[in-house]
Amino acid sequence: MKEQLEINNLDYSEYIQPNVVHLFALVGMSITGVMAIIGLFKGTILLSSILFIVSFVYFISYYICTKLNKLVLSSAIVLYSLYCLMFYLIYSGGVDNTGPLWIFIVAPVSLFIHGLKRGLIDIAVFVIVISTIMFIPTNVMTHAIYSPEYKLRLIYSFLTVTFLSGLYEYSRDQFYKHTVELSKKYQQLAHIDSLTQLSNRRDALIILNYEKSKIVRNNEPFSIILCDIDFFKKINDQYGHNAGDMVLIELAKLFSQNIREQDSISRWGGEEFLFILPQTSALNAVTIAQKIQEKIREHIIYYDKREIMITVSMGIEEFSQNKSIDEVVNSADKYLYQAKNSGRNKICSKYN
Repeated sequence: MKEQLEINNLDYSEYIQPNVVHLFALVGMSITGVMAIIGLFKGTILLSSILFIVSFVYFISYYICTKLNKLVLSSAIVLYSLYCLMFYLIYSGGVDNTGPLWIFIVAPVSLFIHGLKRGLIDIAVFVIVISTIMFIPTNVMTHAIYSPEYKLRLIYSFLTVTFLSGLYEYSRDQFYKHTVELSKKYQQLAHIDSLTQLSNRRDALIILNYEKSKIVRNNEPFSIILCDIDFFKKINDQYGHNAGDMVLIELAKLFSQNIREQDSISRWGGEEFLFILPQTSALNAVTIAQKIQEKIREHIIYYDKREIMITVSMGIEEFSQNKSIDEVVNSADKYLYQAKNSGRNKICSKYN
């Protein structure tokens, strides 16, 4: 249930990355298509044909990403078709031996798609392959001829761009993680009571609305227990507010240890706690309340070497389809005050 209610942070892999991969495929398709047409007019038939093929491959990647929503497959097509095109441009030289100048787009694309670690591994393999193509003797394999200075400076420049791209990717990743952590922290502050670490009133209302909606769908019983610490003001007056805080913290731990997995508990306000009990009738909620009171009687809180004995009063109400959340909570509150007026340390509901 908590997973259903959790406010999700922006997921990089589910929103940002698909959009950029989609953009890579679209831009790659457009650029290679235009270059293929230009090459066709210049008479470079082989290069133009290969560029047309690559443009079509990028179109397939674009279709897979946008229509089939297969990000991993689309990313692999974008990246490795880019590698293959770069290998060909280095092997053939492209137009006037300028083909190798395109390799500088490999580093940022690799690191974006596969992240820092996997991206650097891919780039290392890429550097080994292009170095082999450029430095292998032409009598072993025919390829475009580049001067030694050009080849070395090309690789040095590419490694420099890779380093800068890796630094950027690392910084981006750290910033993203930091942003997610801050988002989680602020979300926690908005939904968790800072003293007891229980859900606060806002979070309790979200859970109540969620459980209330399930009644309409499943017609299952659903009850709440409104619990108030008896004579809490006297505890603060006699022992101090620090003792009062300790009592709240101790009771919060005790309550959390004695509820079922599907149940929720929140600090409703001051010394009041709200138990949310899905799939539970008011009659069964009375049994749960009795067990909690028994645990409280067995539990002694020590503060400054003095014993503090605690009792609680409880009011119970069951939800129904024709009752609003406010109506049920107000009804539980009336039962709670009935328990207090009848001597405290009591449980009141429609059954007693």
